[in-house]
Amino acid sequence: MAAASDKARFFLEQSVPELKELEKKKIFTAEEISKIARQRSDFEHKINARGSTATDYLRYAEFETNVDALRKKRMKRMGIRSTSHNGQRRIFFVLDRATKKHPSDVGLWLQAIEYAKAQKANKKLQQLFTSVLRLHPTRPELWIYAAQFAMEENGNMTEARGYMQRGLRFNKNKKSLWTQYLRLEMSYIAKIQARREILGIAAAEADSSGRAQEAAPASITTGDVVPEEEGDQVDSRALQALDNVPAQSGAIPIAVFDAAMEQFDNDEDVVAELLKALEDYEHLEVLGKIVRHIRNTIDGGSKKPWLVCICDIWLPVIGMTPNSEAFPAAFRSALQQLRSAQKQFKHSLELSYWAKRWLQRIAEVEDLDPALLTVATAVSQTL
Repeated sequence: MAAASDKARFFLEQSVPELKELEKKKIFTAEEISKIARQRSDFEHKINARGSTATDYLRYAEFETNVDALRKKRMKRMGIRSTSHNGQRRIFFVLDRATKKHPSDVGLWLQAIEYAKAQKANKKLQQLFTSVLRLHPTRPELWIYAAQFAMEENGNMTEARGYMQRGLRFNKNKKSLWTQYLRLEMSYIAKIQARREILGIAAAEADSSGRAQEAAPASITTGDVVPEEEGDQVDSRALQALDNVPAQSGAIPIAVFDAAMEQFDNDEDVVAELLKALEDYEHLEVLGKIVRHIRNTIDGGSKKPWLVCICDIWLPVIGMTPNSEAFPAAFRSALQQLRSAQKQFKHSLELSYWAKRWLQRIAEVEDLDPALLTVATAVSQTL
């Protein structure tokens, strides 16, 4: 107990200069400083005592976050630009001690990551991701989180792919990781397409049919998507190969799908999951190429032929917005495919569930033509 008290006293003494400065600059009153010191003493003794819990650390971090928020608010009001001491550093210090004391608590790591993310402390984030992934390599959600952050916040797709590739070395049998890898690649394509549309590039490259010209086919293999190297090392050669592939070609999502089929021995439950993941990207023209590849892969020996029907129904309208001029004709073609599939598979719940989701997405489009809305709603009610 004496050792715990000594440790608590040591950490409390380190905060004395900070508290003196806050009082000197009148950011906090003497009474408030005493209260902060008392609270810190309670927390320090609690977390340094035997049997301290992750919750104790989180409450301490929450307290320090509130103190820091109040400090910033008052400094802004008083026109004080800065102080010698950084509240952010103190909060990270509490969270670092928390993860060292309870390294198996993933929730603690995520709290630290979320705080670093909110503070835009990218260097600290990299350190946290490195540490937690080294300790918990078999937690797919951590690899997914790191990859999403790398792409969405840092805009670094190479880094994001690196996380996914390393994650798959430890979790090749986790379907969720494969699904999110596919979603990551599709989200990247969507971001590029949105940027090109803003710049007017997509319209300039469209052919006479109104569809954008397909990028030249790229030569990559499933080995580039999931390198065979063991351990936690980044395969720079594979990442460079992917970087050289035009995103709009659709080659990388196709390679991800093919690699998943190799891993799961063409398991059609996996096919169904991957197709569902692609539903969020049906506005992308390149999705047509990807779905066509999936259809051709499973056609013939399929034990779930309704999956082929889904592709046939979907393909005519992929890449079109329901408000476009070309959509009504394509929609009629898709409905013909749906009617044909219904006759062939009268009792397929999976086909009905998919068709209802598809029609619901169309019906929810803003400013949809009333005639299309009526048809989509009526057909959905028959399923």
